[in-house]
Amino acid sequence: MDEILEFNKKTLEVLRQPLEDKFIRISRASGNVKYPANFMLVGAMNPCPCGFHGSNAKDCTCSEYERKRYINKLSKPLLDRIDLFIGVNPVPYENLRGDKISETSQAIRERIEIASKIQKRRFNNEGIYCNAQMNERLLKKYCNLDSKANSVIEKIYAKFNISTRGYSRILKVSRTIADLKTKNNVSQEDIIEALQYRKFIDENVI
Repeated sequence: MDEILEFNKKTLEVLRQPLEDKFIRISRASGNVKYPANFMLVGAMNPCPCGFHGSNAKDCTCSEYERKRYINKLSKPLLDRIDLFIGVNPVPYENLRGDKISETSQAIRERIEIASKIQKRRFNNEGIYCNAQMNERLLKKYCNLDSKANSVIEKIYAKFNISTRGYSRILKVSRTIADLKTKNNVSQEDIIEALQYRKFIDENVI
């Protein structure tokens, strides 16, 4: 959904059920129908009405009220159902013309395929195939945290009043980060990285 904030708020709120339950239920006088709706939602948006909040290229002309009002078209319950939030800054001209070699798509793909195989083996007898599908029982089984990692997420949970759903998603993302590094256990640094992908919620939603 490009320019996701341009969609009607009621339309966006309808996404909450299929994002959570992976199905859509339609109720009419003649009866109820249930359709499968297991999809990946990818949305893009500007950080504010003028589009320059947090940018190094140009000063933002929006007031704090205008920015909050704009962002709040995405409700906290809807945001809680999204795993990752990534900010993208404009690319400086010198970087476009530079000779810096980035990691290849092939190398990234190989790392993802390894993590995917790890998860399929992990859940071979659980009836699921990836971390995102874990329920509370499986989270407790496969996302045990050491004292340092537990201390970090406990502090963040209290400071930002993270919901139970948000807490579960942080654990799932942390488990995936650890898998990408082929690590058996979730560490403090994995939790911190996962939290970075949710900063958008804590910094922008009233």
